[in-house]
Amino acid sequence: MFKAIVFLPLIGFLIVGLFGHRLGERWSQILTSVLVSVAAILSWQAFIDVAYLHNSYSVHVLDWVRSGTLSFNWAFKVDTLTAVMLVVVNTVSALVHWYSMGYMEEDPHKPRFFAYLSLFTFAMLMLVTSDNLVQMFMGWEGVGLASYLLIGFWYKKPSANAAAIKAFVVNRVGDFGFALGIYACFVVFGSVEFSEIFANIEAQSTATLNFLGHDYHALTVIGLLLFVGAMGKSAQLGLHTWLPDAMEGPTPVSALIHAATMVTAGVFLVARFSPLYAFAPDALQVVTIVGALTAFFAASVALVQNDIKRVIAYSTCSQLGYMFFALGVGAYGGAIFHLFTHAFFKALLFLGAGAVIHAMHHEQDMRKMGGLFKKIPFTATVMIIGTLAITGVPGFSGYFSKDMIIEAAYASHGAGSEFAFVMSIAAALMTSFYSWRLIYMTFFGESRADAHTYDHAHEGPWIMRLPLIVLATGAAFAGYIFKEGFIGHGKVASWNSSIVVANGDVMDEAHHVPSAVVAAPFVAMVLGLLLATYFYLGKRDIAKRTAETWDGLYTFLLNKWYFDELYNLVFVRPAFWLGRVLWKRGDGQIIDGFGPDGVSGAVAMIAARARKLQTGYVYHYAFAMIIGLAGVVTWLMISGNGH
Repeated sequence: MFKAIVFLPLIGFLIVGLFGHRLGERWSQILTSVLVSVAAILSWQAFIDVAYLHNSYSVHVLDWVRSGTLSFNWAFKVDTLTAVMLVVVNTVSALVHWYSMGYMEEDPHKPRFFAYLSLFTFAMLMLVTSDNLVQMFMGWEGVGLASYLLIGFWYKKPSANAAAIKAFVVNRVGDFGFALGIYACFVVFGSVEFSEIFANIEAQSTATLNFLGHDYHALTVIGLLLFVGAMGKSAQLGLHTWLPDAMEGPTPVSALIHAATMVTAGVFLVARFSPLYAFAPDALQVVTIVGALTAFFAASVALVQNDIKRVIAYSTCSQLGYMFFALGVGAYGGAIFHLFTHAFFKALLFLGAGAVIHAMHHEQDMRKMGGLFKKIPFTATVMIIGTLAITGVPGFSGYFSKDMIIEAAYASHGAGSEFAFVMSIAAALMTSFYSWRLIYMTFFGESRADAHTYDHAHEGPWIMRLPLIVLATGAAFAGYIFKEGFIGHGKVASWNSSIVVANGDVMDEAHHVPSAVVAAPFVAMVLGLLLATYFYLGKRDIAKRTAETWDGLYTFLLNKWYFDELYNLVFVRPAFWLGRVLWKRGDGQIIDGFGPDGVSGAVAMIAARARKLQTGYVYHYAFAMIIGLAGVVTWLMISGNGH
């Protein structure tokens, strides 16, 4: 069963990637969608078996590496953490496949698109089922490659190519840290297999690594290096700049990357290494602070974005910040629970936004929308359900997971937890504001679209609507249904040692925080809702007047805290300058100048001069022979005198 879950998407990719032109568009779409859907159904079966029947499995696939003391196989580690990720990845991927059959209807390259989707899914499955760091790194890089192909799918658009390259390059920075973390693990533990590493963590809890004459706590170093890798994939502050630009890909790609797969890989990595982080409190402090800053930063930028997909992209970045500071304060189950619920409502919001863009003939600017509830009431309704979930309205899925994280931050005694609590409340207020701002600007008020576009706006086909119904159901009920197993009284049995969870831990303490703390995220949510209603349904001009009054702050947020400009100044321009110097002077003038070009130039020069000697006149040749003979005689006379 587990081999089928992982390899069915790969089979779909290989068949459609190699023979899609023979299968045709329709069969290519159906084949890949059916195979991923079967994998999704099997994933739910595995989830019930592992999480509720408390089983775990190690599935050997093939012998892989034997080199000196380094040895590992390709095998699947199937525990509750893996089972949760299998459900999330395959469910969202299957729904995105079916949705794409309607959304990409007019695209001439559908087989290639569906092959890429299946490749992406396989790479993510390889990552989450890994039982060693090298296998995880292979899946990690596979996800990076597939995301590059999907973001740049419309390769004739320069902006799509630039976004794909940016995502690839920024992720390489994080991947370098991840690779160093793998090397450090092998140095400290003598193995890259999780079972060996986790079994020896306590024995190596005081181990050190020497670098440039200084000793550093080994587990802290490993934890920080792995977190650098997680920052790249999960777009944490500093390595986040690729995420909004990834919106250049088709909307189903945005849902797949930002809801359930690529961006959650970093969260999965830190959660998988929770036994190590338990002995590296300094690394956890960094995780907490970076996560809290990311939650606040991304939420603040989302307040003023006008592209409907970019608002949701920054929302993803912010929610990932919540997951990371939950990991930092030790609420590992809460972080994965939020990853689980977030997959439903974020995929719902992205695919709902895709339905809006489809209805508006590819218009993405919310300033050119409005009044669409009358034209696409189904899409509006499911997106409102997603908004109720992400803002934490009681009863919806986001309420159970996000409130647990906020309360755990308050209950934690770890360094940085108070800062994380304050940032999380501020981010909750902003999340409510920008989420309802999106709903109001898109679906309510008077239409700001041109008459032709508005008049022809319509719901997408049922193949697009059915996935939205499934996701809306998950966004509404998944939190209530699964809360006991993830964060409630049954958490220890459900997680079954796949992550660090114990009775009396910070998640239990979170249930006993003061009532004011429990009420804080609800108050922030209501306040954000009221402010958005006042700004965008009440006095219509107040948003514009506020932006003009606070034009400096507005510009600062609109330009995303100027991270792109700063990186362009510090990294991009110097890199291009260095590249031009090495190209023009190093390669052109020095290597080519003294190498191939220099040699060929010298030969050509000598040949040109020698050619001038070939005049065709006999007396010229006779004169040259006499000169040569005189030279030889002179040399013989001189050498003879020497003897």
